[in-house]
Amino acid sequence: MGFFDKLKESLSKTKASINERVEDILKTFRKVDDELFDELEEVLIMADLGVNTSVEIIERLRVAAKEKKILDSMELKSELRTILTEILSDGDNSVKMAGTPAVIMVIGVNGVGKTTSIGKLAHMYREQGKSVMIAAADTFRAAAIEQLEVWAERAGAEIIKQQEGADPAAVVFDAVNAAKKRKVDVLLCDTAGRLHNKKNLMEELKKIYRILDRELPDSSKEVLLVLDATTGQNAVMQAKLFQETADITGIILTKLDGTAKGGIVLAIKNDYNIPVKIVGVGEGIDDIAEFDAESFVDAIITLKEEE
Repeated sequence: MGFFDKLKESLSKTKASINERVEDILKTFRKVDDELFDELEEVLIMADLGVNTSVEIIERLRVAAKEKKILDSMELKSELRTILTEILSDGDNSVKMAGTPAVIMVIGVNGVGKTTSIGKLAHMYREQGKSVMIAAADTFRAAAIEQLEVWAERAGAEIIKQQEGADPAAVVFDAVNAAKKRKVDVLLCDTAGRLHNKKNLMEELKKIYRILDRELPDSSKEVLLVLDATTGQNAVMQAKLFQETADITGIILTKLDGTAKGGIVLAIKNDYNIPVKIVGVGEGIDDIAEFDAESFVDAIITLKEEE
């Protein structure tokens, strides 16, 4: 199964909560009027796009309908798809890969799939022919290092670690030196995701940033926040809180296959201007890929000729 097919399959619940309900409304309201727009807005809110984003999308849809003189409600679907794609395509969704090594720091609270995502990323880049090293810098969570070791072995990536409770910045420093020495292509840093004490987390991340900036001035540095799509608006709140603490460059959205709440991608991008860069679409080690806005929207809103 190709990735787009996997994406379509993993987004089937989200598609049911958006596409099918939009279709029902458009069939009911053949005329383009305020009542139709109100109903569509409600569908988007219920699909976890959030109130602000849903209101903005419907406003843009109203303007487009007026400018293009759309009178048949069924024509609105194509216009809606265009608007969603524009929102998600605004900015850069790609993962930066400059320098040797290119650095990807991964943060996120326990239980969102952080360790799993790092293992899958390591596998993805190894499959692309890149050498990968993992820094086990989430040193405070029990068993985090052991879990990461299992994933590193599965992915064929080297891991740099210290004992539990060690200084995370010291682990990153060791990993940077090892990566430079071995000319590693990608350095994945597992960093802590504790939000109960934001000040400590902020200081810890600042320390790591300083080391990376000093030791790898020419390397790109991505800071990717892992969010669990199944938590819906709670994931949106996590994005807000982490953005106050860390210089997040993008989102890794996991567990898309288990939720009807894939619409949070739009809420996060529109409300906080954080692009989704990586999506997880299943349990397997290769069920992860770089995000593609058009494929995502095509999978949740289909036009008749594609069905």
